[in-house]
Amino acid sequence: MILITSKHNQKSLSLPFSVDLNGTSIHLSSTVRNLGVTLDQNLSFQQHVSRTCQICYFELRRINSIRHYLSQDALKTLISAFVLSRIDYCNSLLAGCPKQLIHKLQKVQNNAARLICRTPKFDHISPVLHTLHWLPVEQRIKYKLLLLAFKSVNNDGPSYLSDLLKFYILSRQLRSSSDTRFPRIPSF
Repeated sequence: MILITSKHNQKSLSLPFSVDLNGTSIHLSSTVRNLGVTLDQNLSFQQHVSRTCQICYFELRRINSIRHYLSQDALKTLISAFVLSRIDYCNSLLAGCPKQLIHKLQKVQNNAARLICRTPKFDHISPVLHTLHWLPVEQRIKYKLLLLAFKSVNNDGPSYLSDLLKFYILSRQLRSSSDTRFPRIPSF
């Protein structure tokens, strides 16, 4: 894997399309897939979101074909298992991505909610999401990140994150000195 740090280097460096190793030609790719997440050379996550939406719409069409035979609770369970789990998988990587990408995932979630509640296409979706107790996609991403931060501060999260946190120790006594909720960010 080659990482390019500046745009100046990127323009002057031309990468070959294939590499020859012992007579075997290996073709290089502009994307790589790791643990189900598609990464491209710019880390834009466009292909990852497009692929996720494609799979979710496929699952929604399959579920829609049998929805007449299912109760609303069974329909909600199926959509949670096959659609929402895909939207939530590694969604913390999408923090800070452009709103267009988040909007694509939000449209998938809206269609899933419309399928469960049988809401017409042009009705407002916020009340439907509220009745299903679903957070919008952007808020689901923020919730996941905040939960990870909370668990790391309280030593319930991954040790590689908890070990990076150092709590600030005051040199003198203040009224708020008994409050240990504010970690000190380590300098690297």
